[in-house]
Amino acid sequence: MEIERINDNTVKFYLSYIDIEERGFTREEVWYNRDKSEELFWEMMDEVNDETEFEVEGPLWIQVHAMNNGIEVTVTRAQLNEDDESEESFGLVDPRKQYQPDPSLFEDSEQLLKELNDDPGVWNSDMFVFEDFEHLIPLSKKIPPYAVETSLYSFENKFYLYVVFDDSTMDDNDKSDFGSILSEYGSISQVTIHRLEEYGKLIIQSDVLETIDKHFET
Repeated sequence: MEIERINDNTVKFYLSYIDIEERGFTREEVWYNRDKSEELFWEMMDEVNDETEFEVEGPLWIQVHAMNNGIEVTVTRAQLNEDDESEESFGLVDPRKQYQPDPSLFEDSEQLLKELNDDPGVWNSDMFVFEDFEHLIPLSKKIPPYAVETSLYSFENKFYLYVVFDDSTMDDNDKSDFGSILSEYGSISQVTIHRLEEYGKLIIQSDVLETIDKHFET
């Protein structure tokens, strides 16, 4: 799980579906079972508190953003009015009883699940990270052509290759072969494209490996 402290009252964390399954939950449970989603949420919040000392006090605003590879959750402690002197407002009531996620927060997740299950032509994606740009040059010379779309970002002194492929064109064996070749030079990453678009720098917009192969020599 990746955790980012935004400010004193807001924290953001990313949880991949692999992380979710390793915790003993399924996608369907997280999206459709309120008790399970609440259990997972508080388990994550305990970890957030351990790593960032973000204590849960009073009501919370929770925003969930669903992606192909996982979920991104933004949690904000509600600002209390100075005139509000109820015990509940000052956090004297167990904050876990105040967990009331708006069902609409998960509408995007439900739609995503429907698309993944029902649409044979849906595009899926992977993210690979490379410690040095030089590692991409021999990769570009070695990898055979695949039906993928790619873009390259730099972020925190590393290079991230975002790969999008079509299930109707590439089967699981093709994806596995493709991933195995990339993993010889880089590794799979949990960093999301949303985070890269917000904080990273776009280096090559499309056809990354073809472009590198054309302009760089080993």
